[in-house]
Amino acid sequence: MAAYDLEEQEQLSAIKAWWEKNGNIVGGIVLAVAVAVAGVQGWRWYDNKQAVEAGAIYGALAQAAEAKDGGKVAVLADELIKKHASTTAAALGVMQAAQTAIEAGDSKAARGRYEWLVASKADPLLIDLARLRLAALQLDAKEFDAALATLQAAPDAGFAARYADLRGDILFAQGKKDDARAAYRLALDAAKASDTRNPAFRGMLQTKLDALGGA
Repeated sequence: MAAYDLEEQEQLSAIKAWWEKNGNIVGGIVLAVAVAVAGVQGWRWYDNKQAVEAGAIYGALAQAAEAKDGGKVAVLADELIKKHASTTAAALGVMQAAQTAIEAGDSKAARGRYEWLVASKADPLLIDLARLRLAALQLDAKEFDAALATLQAAPDAGFAARYADLRGDILFAQGKKDDARAAYRLALDAAKASDTRNPAFRGMLQTKLDALGGA
């Protein structure tokens, strides 16, 4: 749980890239995502001002994360929540703050960040990723029922294999081997259906299935 694995990082990077392309980039900072999804009437002046301010804070947060300054990351994430909670900049900032906390070994702080994201109105893909990371932390804490509850919501198809895989891990930890086998099979089928570029993930799932007696 020290960091995102490759496929999860690719998912998060893709979300960031979309917003960078379609939003206002502040001060030339690559990751300073400033604009949330516009309503059908477009942005009013106040909304633009708020988005630019949120993007500037997020840019500073991204720099602090790069510098491994966890304290500053946390302060800036809290500022985004307080002043610009409805923006995508806030959601991305909180996601980064959670990862920074994990890297610092502070799973409690990370859980709080992920819980905020899950309850927010952020981009659905970010919420899917937050649920996945929160459930993994709950599994680490042996909170099996809570972890399964976190994974109950149906994710985007791109996360289906990861959700099923983690659900299998939780069920296996509970000693429910038959249920775990079924979850791993669903994960492998979803991974194949999504044409994932991560053969190592599919291989890992097959290994788990083989260890439990196959399909």
